[in-house]
Amino acid sequence: MRVKTTAVVAGLMLAAAACGGQSNDTGSSPSASAGGSSAPAAKPLEGTTLEVAAKWTGDEQKNFQKVLDAFQEKTGAKVTYASTGEDTGAYLGPRIQGGNPPDVAILPQPGLVQQYADQNALKPLSTEVQAQIDQNYTPYWKELGSAGGQVYGVLVKAAHKSLIWYRQPAFDDAGAQPATTWDDLIGKTAQSLADSGTAPFALCAASGWTLTDLFENVYLSSAGPENYDKLSKHEIPWTDPSVTTALEKIAQIFGKKEFMVGGPSGALQTDFPTCVTQVYGDKKAAMVIEADFVAVSAVQSGAKVGEDAKIMPFPPAGDTPPVVLGGDVAVAMKDSKGAMALLEYLASAEGGSVWAKSPGYLSPNRNVSPDNYPDALTKQLAQTIISAGEAVRYDMSDLAPSAFGGTDGKGEWKHLQDFLRDPKDVKGIQEKLEADAAKAWKK
Repeated sequence: MRVKTTAVVAGLMLAAAACGGQSNDTGSSPSASAGGSSAPAAKPLEGTTLEVAAKWTGDEQKNFQKVLDAFQEKTGAKVTYASTGEDTGAYLGPRIQGGNPPDVAILPQPGLVQQYADQNALKPLSTEVQAQIDQNYTPYWKELGSAGGQVYGVLVKAAHKSLIWYRQPAFDDAGAQPATTWDDLIGKTAQSLADSGTAPFALCAASGWTLTDLFENVYLSSAGPENYDKLSKHEIPWTDPSVTTALEKIAQIFGKKEFMVGGPSGALQTDFPTCVTQVYGDKKAAMVIEADFVAVSAVQSGAKVGEDAKIMPFPPAGDTPPVVLGGDVAVAMKDSKGAMALLEYLASAEGGSVWAKSPGYLSPNRNVSPDNYPDALTKQLAQTIISAGEAVRYDMSDLAPSAFGGTDGKGEWKHLQDFLRDPKDVKGIQEKLEADAAKAWKK
């Protein structure tokens, strides 16, 4: 969803700034020795030009440019950058139809990989690129970038969505501690805060996608990665008992008015990022359940990340500590040596390590060491991705047809909002979710 992808950058950059991570030092170029003493022949792409298109602008573009600069220094290629703006499809569509696509495009949603593969607009990744993916990524990410048995894309940038942000002074006043399990979150942390007179949660329920993020974390941890994959592909129905379990756990929050600012009706009138303001500005609540990009609104509300604005990993509601990511997938739209070389570099630990030294970036590459990151918060987030190993999963609603997982007032967004209104009707909500999911996947 556009709201989410827009905010990721600013959030992590402000988080880095608040944690003191101002350094833009990328160290010595990873390719400084690539050319030897002065031998231009050692640069295999001398004279090659290519274009890469992505949605990034401003500081995010500048940080990506550092990666492109390192690639150019290493290979001798000349790379130009084009911004697609937030509507990647609107930018790429006419260029594809006109026979003039960029060499490499970076897509904000994996669903676009399948869409463009169906249009024969993508080139299968070379064996060299796939070797980097096999070396640096879990098999799940390779599957995510595949369509029709061919590998087309590599996830190059991530957003961490398995977090709960909390206000430390509210915890201190209530004698509350960060929770390590879902039962502790509900029975101890949230209850202690409510007893102290502070609403435990500010829910951004007017923004339906925040409720899908909550569901995904509870479902991944309670149902496990295999069921998560099946539900994300509609291979099991939304009436499945595993969905029942997840909704019943979420109802432990939805069913207690004192657990939410304004109760259910107030939550349903609160959008993102107003809920963050309720925690750190108005101080009406102690916690907000959302991703790394909460940092931008927390700082704007006067909080200091790492001091009064802190994070806890989303407490598992089952056997799997959940790590749900959003992110961007790089694909080749021209079958050129330069395009494949750039993708190989972006998929490598070397390329990811250059990028990681700038604020506002998280790598899904398991061989990019957390030591590369410029601040404590980002190092912590990066380590959780690595530690989760094979259990990391992509945002389920972004994998679904947009009619079901990405449309305001429809599908999953609407039904989870209705569930907040009436958390006792688990079966009825499941039936409505399944009916809409069946229609969306049939189309």
